[in-house]
Amino acid sequence: MARVKGAMMTRKRRKKTLKLTKGYFGAKSRLFKSAKSAAMKSGQYAYIGRRLKKRDFRRLWITRISAAAKMNGMNYSTFMHGLKVANIDMNRKMLSEIAISDAQAFSAIVGQSKAALGK
Repeated sequence: MARVKGAMMTRKRRKKTLKLTKGYFGAKSRLFKSAKSAAMKSGQYAYIGRRLKKRDFRRLWITRISAAAKMNGMNYSTFMHGLKVANIDMNRKMLSEIAISDAQAFSAIVGQSKAALGK
C-alpha cells in the first residue's frame, strides 16, 4: 500500500484556523501556533458570552419592569407576586416591552396585580 502524506489536510486545517483569526493583532493573525491558541480562547469567550447575554437581558428586563412598576406605586417583587396570584402568565421580556411602548396597558396590568393582592 502506498504511503499517504498529510500535507494537504495539514494545510487545510491551518488555513481554517488562520481564517478564524483574521483581523487579530500581530502574530495572532499570521503565525499558526499563536493563532491556534487565540482561536481557542476566542471560542471560550464566545461560549461564555452566549450564556452571559441571557443573564444581561433578564437583568435589563427586570430593571425596566421595576422602574415602570414604581411609577405605578408598586415595587417589583410585589408586582410579580400579584401577577402570579392573578394567574397572569407573562414573561419578563413582554412585560418590559409593554412598559416601554404602552404605559396605559402596563398600568392596567399593575391594577390587576394590585386587585389580586387586595391593595
